[in-house]
Amino acid sequence: MKNDSSLPPVRPHEAIVALDVPSAREAAAAVAKIGDAVSFYKVGLELFVADGPETLKMLRDEGKRVFLDLKLHDIPRTVERAVASCLSLGADLLTVHAQGSSAMVAGAARAVAEAGSDTKILAVTLLTSLDETDLAKLGIARSPEEEVVALGRLATGAGAHGLVCSPREAAALRAALGPDAILVTPGVRPAGGDVGDQKRVATPADAIRAGATHLVVGRPVLCAPDPRAAALAIRAEMDAAI
Repeated sequence: MKNDSSLPPVRPHEAIVALDVPSAREAAAAVAKIGDAVSFYKVGLELFVADGPETLKMLRDEGKRVFLDLKLHDIPRTVERAVASCLSLGADLLTVHAQGSSAMVAGAARAVAEAGSDTKILAVTLLTSLDETDLAKLGIARSPEEEVVALGRLATGAGAHGLVCSPREAAALRAALGPDAILVTPGVRPAGGDVGDQKRVATPADAIRAGATHLVVGRPVLCAPDPRAAALAIRAEMDAAI
């Protein structure tokens, strides 16, 4: 399914608010509070399992862009079919795990190409909740940066349109992949903000200067006393860095 051509194209340097809430009703309430300050929203596993299609329809009806963050990771044929099923939902960005192999990423990209869809496949490199100690426990000897760059090269070589990475690895990926790759960075926190369960974080300005194209921000906006003002402050910090 092609995305609604009445919407503007996905552009670089956008803030994406993560709708990390348990229901479509709460998602709609959050979008209403933020208003015109944000045009791009992430729907992750929690919300998608609860009310996925309803939430995506609500966002599209509101004229919003959709980042569907399902982190698909299975055998190549299963992921290819899952991506084909997701395309009818009209997401602009859709995630798979780079660790699923080049064949799996290629299957996801093939599903998009065969459908003639405008959806972009993003490969998740390394979760921002992991650090070098966690990698060692998993038997991975490379540093987080080395692991992310290796997975980034594998995924983009297999047809991924971009990557999801920590802001701390964005500069290394930008240097390795050049100017055209989409780099989406979660783990973004305003200066002095609570990092929560994230380990590899950065401020919005730092993420932009490192080469990120899209920043994902959840709790600093959703939990703010004034979500719209919080979103505008993040946008202003991004603009200053650009």
